Amino acid sequence: MRILFIGCVKSSAVLLEELLNRGFDVVGVITKSESSFNSDYVNLSDICRRKNLEYIYVNNVNDQNSLDFARKLHPDYIYCFGWSELIKRELLSIPKKGIIGFHPAELPNNRGRHPTIWALVLGLKQTASSFFIMDEYADRGAIISQELIEISYDDDANSLYDKILSVAKKQVVDFSTKLENGTCPQLPQDVNAGNSWRKRGMKDGEIDWRMSSYAIYNLVRALTKPYVGAHFSYGDKHYKVWKVEEVAADNLSNIEPGKVLDVISDTEYYVKAYDNIVHVMSSDPIKLQSGDYL
Repeated sequence: MRILFIGCVKSSAVLLEELLNRGFDVVGVITKSESSFNSDYVNLSDICRRKNLEYIYVNNVNDQNSLDFARKLHPDYIYCFGWSELIKRELLSIPKKGIIGFHPAELPNNRGRHPTIWALVLGLKQTASSFFIMDEYADRGAIISQELIEISYDDDANSLYDKILSVAKKQVVDFSTKLENGTCPQLPQDVNAGNSWRKRGMKDGEIDWRMSSYAIYNLVRALTKPYVGAHFSYGDKHYKVWKVEEVAADNLSNIEPGKVLDVISDTEYYVKAYDNIVHVMSSDPIKLQSGDYL
């Protein structure tokens, strides 16, 4: 089974390495030489050179260079894991048996953008690692493998990503073996079921101290490194927050949200939220005093 691989992020590198280590026939790789868009960008050329694989760099996976490269390699399947661009009809038609996509969410729920971030921001208790046959629409094709993943209170963007990849590595070996044997099931998605998450913007990452402490906690853990970080405004500047914890606000129900209750250092302080206290454990340096308002 000849596999052409497309990807440019951490999950791409992990899954490509797993396929190669397990002896699957990856015949070429399409990747990017750089990316200002993907915070977890990985240049797959290092793996390709080490494993003596053909590869090309592209910006648009649907451009003529990609199409010519794909046709030359005669793939049975294309695996597209970690590429933020819809695959168009011409590329979809090249592999003999189809293109496999990856989406870390419980399809048909939560199609679309930023699935790991949204899951944490919304305080979901469960997500999934899903692989599916790609079509011209985002995350809508028949599911070939799906495993549920628990989201714990202590998870952040990094730990949840690692949980997903640990499961996905096992899945990719399992369904690839079944694809080779012709025994891989395909479960069509109900196109009218589920929902699609939208693209997030800077406003979505802003901490409003009138939010509950749990909402602030979720926002910070969802956007911590390698992502852009949640932020709040003070004066005319934005300050990034990387780690917080919730603290019960006993006998502080009459204190307004945003009041700085205690300052430990330029990067650690306590702030009243709507209901409880937010202990900011790591942030950009900021000069604050007890009694200030954010």
